[in-house]
Amino acid sequence: MFENEDEEDFLGSGFQDDLTRFEGMLAQGKSVFFDTDQLDTFIDHYLMSNQLKKAMDCVNYASVYYPENLNFKLRKAQVLSNMGRLNEALSLLMRYERLFGSDLEFLLTKASLHSQLRNSKMAIKYFEKALDVAIDEERDEIFLDLAAEYQNMGAFDQAIKTLNNAIESNPENEAAVHELAYCFDLKNDMDAAIDVYNRYLDLKPYSFTTWYNLGNAFSKAERYADALWAYDYCTIIHEDFSSAYFNMGNIYLVLEDFKKAIDCFERCIEIDGEDAMALVYIAEAYEHLEDYDLAMRYYRKSMQLQPDLPEPWLGMGIVLDLMERTAEAIPFLAKAVQLDDLNPDFLHVYGSALSKNGQTVEAFNAYYKALTINPLSDDLLIDITELRALDNVAYAYEEIHTHIDSYELKGGSLVDRVKYAWLSGRQMDAIIFYREIIVENRELAKKIIEVFPETENIPLLYELYLMTR
Repeated sequence: MFENEDEEDFLGSGFQDDLTRFEGMLAQGKSVFFDTDQLDTFIDHYLMSNQLKKAMDCVNYASVYYPENLNFKLRKAQVLSNMGRLNEALSLLMRYERLFGSDLEFLLTKASLHSQLRNSKMAIKYFEKALDVAIDEERDEIFLDLAAEYQNMGAFDQAIKTLNNAIESNPENEAAVHELAYCFDLKNDMDAAIDVYNRYLDLKPYSFTTWYNLGNAFSKAERYADALWAYDYCTIIHEDFSSAYFNMGNIYLVLEDFKKAIDCFERCIEIDGEDAMALVYIAEAYEHLEDYDLAMRYYRKSMQLQPDLPEPWLGMGIVLDLMERTAEAIPFLAKAVQLDDLNPDFLHVYGSALSKNGQTVEAFNAYYKALTINPLSDDLLIDITELRALDNVAYAYEEIHTHIDSYELKGGSLVDRVKYAWLSGRQMDAIIFYREIIVENRELAKKIIEVFPETENIPLLYELYLMTR
């Protein structure tokens, strides 16, 4: 179809002269002969250069001079489609469907229209009809379009089968390889995605985009050494591919190799210029290295570059808090929350600073908003309960107990519930809760000593704790 042609092919051989003559004819209202191939080429040119009005003028002219030529009916539908007049285009094709029969371009155009109209079932019907009449060299791209419709419907198993057909038709179809791996990614089958990329790299070992996506797959599988190896190959092939360096930097942050992380993000900036998030990650690395002055310098640079990005404001607040300058930290944390007020982690950090600064009411407000957004957060529930217990232990216990039961939490808050049940006078409840933890999660049960050191002086609890060792 015309979308795959190179516009440079139009140039030379008098094309530009013919085009100028055609446009002059329309402007002057004259009648000059042009054959069907010339007009078809003009339409291609106008569509490829997004001159849609001229494309429509040309297709209308062609339809008048060659009224029996079905190709110009099809081209008009394509022009209408590009103009966003999808239903008009579809109606036009339906009018001539019997005459087109099994013409490949007609079937693909109609499939594309149904796809744009979000009617995947009809799109699939026409893509399948197109496969029946396509020659071998055309089938892999049709399979790729068909798979996209299955993905739109959430039918990933069918999409995977179709993409495998595409690769079987053309093992060098890189787009099909990446789509297949993407489907496995959506199914959380990273081993299968990795296998797809490795098989393609056996065929095309210098595909830097495939090495990059292999690195992403390894990273999602938390195989960080393999991910770094894949990203490294990517940058050997394409030494200025900044996305690979960026992802390498993130992995080094996870691995706590902060100096290497800084090197990677600095390389991104060297390639692409200053980037607000790269500056944030450099600042974060310096923060972990406890070089707070450099951390703040990079957070400030990020703020200046992109003032509406919440991360540097949050980072600046965290650093100031770490430096025991909590009162100074709070306005920065408040700004981060203002910029992203639905981020429970931001609200949690903000609430913790407020609590540390003695602003208890404001801290509760931040904590409860965060917990409303993320009710499954054990850490939030623990901090709220600890703050509540400073004023009313019994109420703190009721809150944590009700929340755990309502959301069926299974994490660290279960141990805290034991602590507050005991402190509020519910000793038998505390014993029952602790026994349940021992049965379900012995490793979690061991944390009772960290959470409630007084356990060592409570025989009933301490005897149960000794069972976990």
